[in-house]
Amino acid sequence: MALKIIDECIACDACTEVCPSGAIEGADPIYIISFDLCTQCVGYFDDPEPSCVKVCPVDAIILDESKLETDIQLMEKYIKNNT
Repeated sequence: MALKIIDECIACDACTEVCPSGAIEGADPIYIISFDLCTQCVGYFDDPEPSCVKVCPVDAIILDESKLETDIQLMEKYIKNNT
């Protein structure tokens, strides 16, 4: 699975503060999530819900159905990004 930020984003910065992989960055007018860096917190935490989704006050972080990944692929990305 992959995540994306939609137009409801209010650029509050809450998601960037909790993203362990540094995959979220400010952009104008809404923030963006780097597909190459985002592991949906797989490898960082045991919680199945990504940290950014939990803290977003306007539910602007959703599943990007066009870029689906398995948990195995996300773990491989975590390992690649942290070696």
